[in-house]
Amino acid sequence: MLTRDADGKAVLGEGCLQTVLAASNVETPVYVYDLDGIVAEAVDLRAGFGAQPHLVAYAVKANSAGPIMRALAANGVGADVVSGAELELALACGVVPDAIVYSGVAKTNREIDRALAAKIFALQVESVEEISRIEARASALGVRASVSLRINPGIEADTHAYIATGHDEAKFGITRAAIGDAVEALLRAPAVDLVGVGHHIGSQLTSLDDYTSAARMLVPIFATCEAAMLQSGRPALRSIDFGGGFGIDYGAGCSVRPRDFAEIVTAELTRAGLSHLRAIVEPGRSLVGSHGVLLASVIMEKRAGERRWLMIDAGMNDLLRPALYQALHRIEPLTLGPVDAPKASFRVVGPVCESSDDFGAHLLPDPPPAAVVVRDAGAYGYTMASEYNGRGLPTELFLAAGHVVAVLRARAASDWVAARAAR
Repeated sequence: MLTRDADGKAVLGEGCLQTVLAASNVETPVYVYDLDGIVAEAVDLRAGFGAQPHLVAYAVKANSAGPIMRALAANGVGADVVSGAELELALACGVVPDAIVYSGVAKTNREIDRALAAKIFALQVESVEEISRIEARASALGVRASVSLRINPGIEADTHAYIATGHDEAKFGITRAAIGDAVEALLRAPAVDLVGVGHHIGSQLTSLDDYTSAARMLVPIFATCEAAMLQSGRPALRSIDFGGGFGIDYGAGCSVRPRDFAEIVTAELTRAGLSHLRAIVEPGRSLVGSHGVLLASVIMEKRAGERRWLMIDAGMNDLLRPALYQALHRIEPLTLGPVDAPKASFRVVGPVCESSDDFGAHLLPDPPPAAVVVRDAGAYGYTMASEYNGRGLPTELFLAAGHVVAVLRARAASDWVAARAAR
């Protein structure tokens, strides 16, 4: 049912909507994911490391669906989590604790305790102040804490301001000026073991330049931190985390593949004599984004002067990225008509009572189709969805070998009414 175009992106074949919906008894809007494509992305990325020890820690926030998590875990992929709930999900889906890193700037004591109890590979320390908190929790529980320092490299990545995380004004990571303070805090924390250092400069990176610069900056920082630990009788470090952020092609082009970033990492570590280290990357979007689509039905057309609007039943409550980031997703008719059929520009909008519920202008058949496909919606779609305006969350369908293998039915609008009307 789910096929791929010349670029390997997930597309739905003609008539597939009716087949999928009839077989699964669901209505639009609905997300559809290609598990085979997702696994293939992970396998290709891992191959980019060659003989370098590595951990691909999938960023759960990109798409937290259980079928996706289990498929990735079965292929040797770990998890990058940012909440206690994501940690529990990763463990429940078969991710081994030694393949989990826990990021986030405001971990609660309860979340720290759970991570320590699970014996995950590392808590990613995002501030000097966090070290004493982790030390206190580890001491109280009578355990040792494994941590990695997340460094803010001060690099302004070429991406949207909302998803750039490695610049000086970002809330993430320890500034380079504070690395010495972090090392001193670690040396005063007898229950805390430093296992590595890392960084993450931002998301949707479509070139290697910023990533390469950040990697080259991180390697000497690693050496400095490890030397301080060894001089104080602490163990050698075991990992270096280069973060994720690998971009995909939303239509404007993306000349690099995830494995290109892995090859950059491996080359830098080889050059520095660090081929023994566990290289960690934290991809999210690049594994799932291109292999998911959002199906929506067309409700009606509206004309206002020269402008033509196309109202669909999917809105910003289902896919927030266009409203939040001004992202433009390709929208295409579900059923492909004749190549020479007339087309017109339509402003595609959703039903939500906000002017930002706008998917942009798209060239579509005229008259318009009965249903459309919003492409490249596998990342930051359902995970950022809401029930705003009392609209139910979308159902998710998962395909493998061309067949529906799982259906996750979300809470319906009637359930929202019952919950909000409860006394």
